[in-house]
Amino acid sequence: MSVQFTKATKRKARARIALAGPPGSGKTWTGLLFASVLGDKVAVIDTERGSASKYADAFQFDTIELTTFEAEKYIEGIEAASAAGYDVLVIDSLSHAWAGKGGMLERVDNIAARSQSKNSYTAWRDATPVQNRLIDTILQAPMHIIATMRTKTEYVIEDDSRGKKVPRKVGLAPVQRDGVEYEFDVVGDMDPENRLIVSKTRCPALTGLVIEKPGKAVAETIKAWLTDGAPPETAPKPAAAAGAGAAAAPTNGNSKDQKRMWAMIREHELLVEDTDEGTFVTFGTKRFRPKMLSDDQVHKFIDAMRAEFEGV
Repeated sequence: MSVQFTKATKRKARARIALAGPPGSGKTWTGLLFASVLGDKVAVIDTERGSASKYADAFQFDTIELTTFEAEKYIEGIEAASAAGYDVLVIDSLSHAWAGKGGMLERVDNIAARSQSKNSYTAWRDATPVQNRLIDTILQAPMHIIATMRTKTEYVIEDDSRGKKVPRKVGLAPVQRDGVEYEFDVVGDMDPENRLIVSKTRCPALTGLVIEKPGKAVAETIKAWLTDGAPPETAPKPAAAAGAGAAAAPTNGNSKDQKRMWAMIREHELLVEDTDEGTFVTFGTKRFRPKMLSDDQVHKFIDAMRAEFEGV
């Protein structure tokens, strides 16, 4: 039998935090506050028409604003933040990737409309791998990620301090695929009074907490938990090609040619998979790690793509 168990070891890790709540519950502010504790270099994917930038006087961060919300645009933003070396990425919000313009629900409707059967059930067969790729990209990114999610809201009637019936707004499940919140290490439900209710956590110090106006102490607790352990495992460096001598320096992942290469990969829908060892692309019979290519290898790949798909 070749399978062997080894002793489990707690390793240093990167945060995966979800903040869910109705509009006005303080998700964006809290996400930026936590980010400012977890790292120095912060990026934001903003789907809320620039709402995060309203706090630029209180926090230092870079931002991109999305106007349509295809999963591929989120993935591109996450990969760009990874390549640029950001410590923390705030996704504000992940709900638009599900229910916004160009999001997963609209994608399914469009696939069903184009099919002969008009069956949305079979349309999910094409859409689900894209959704899974988005979540995998979040989980595998080499930085802390804080994702906000809107919750559906409804009103309940309850007694106030004088015994009168008054309405109160409450949040329900996050607007995203069912169960997506359980992919995160810490899930905080925020209510209109700016309370943070820790509904799921792998950090024992946060279990069951209800925090009024959460501040930096919560993020400090998460940071201490993440940094308590052995160094994270790193992927082995690829060997140089036989007879090639020393390998050429890899590209920085953010060059013009590298961006062009990724655009061609997405355009021609090549198979992209994220693993613990990194991101791999399958092209024909070859499987390679784009971030480890030298400038010369990137040029050769672009030429091969053009020859294959454009007949050049």
